[in-house]
Amino acid sequence: MQVQALLKKLATLDVKMICPLHGPILKENLSYYIEKYDIWSSYRPEDEGILIAYASIHGNTADAVKELAKILQEKGAKKVVLTDLARDDMAEAIEDAFRYDKMIVAASSYNFGMFPPMEQFLHHLSGKNYQNRIVGIVENGTWAPTAGKCMKEILETMKNVKICETQVTIRSRLNEESRAKLEELAEEILKQ
Repeated sequence: MQVQALLKKLATLDVKMICPLHGPILKENLSYYIEKYDIWSSYRPEDEGILIAYASIHGNTADAVKELAKILQEKGAKKVVLTDLARDDMAEAIEDAFRYDKMIVAASSYNFGMFPPMEQFLHHLSGKNYQNRIVGIVENGTWAPTAGKCMKEILETMKNVKICETQVTIRSRLNEESRAKLEELAEEILKQ
């Protein structure tokens, strides 16, 4: 809110330089940077696309989301980005969550919760006030899948986050039934 208020005041001034608290002093291309500040501070997505952020223990969840990415692309998704929360840079994953207008989270169940890299990721997003997005959920669990419920509980605390009605449950490995649910989720998120 403070940045948005400042940007309104800034619109009446002839800005020659931006001296942020963090980062380099900006003297060129100022309209580009002011536009970025406006997008970021209003929590609007920068680009149309779908981030699939996943936390896979043994690789079965990873295999499922790779299939989901393929389905989304076949159905016409403009941009699909996969990030492995257990192995990729968390800062990049958070950046992509804010960059794109849609996200699918997929995690293995772990100790009656979700695999810790996903929990960490969602708490980072919550702490940074993630909002105004559409999110789909994929969970994996053999006996008692719990990751979906846990992810949903965190996502529901976020402002203007619309959670897709189709939630996919995988029991260890992708099968015909869970693949059909991936198709449903893909169709639902692309219609949003």
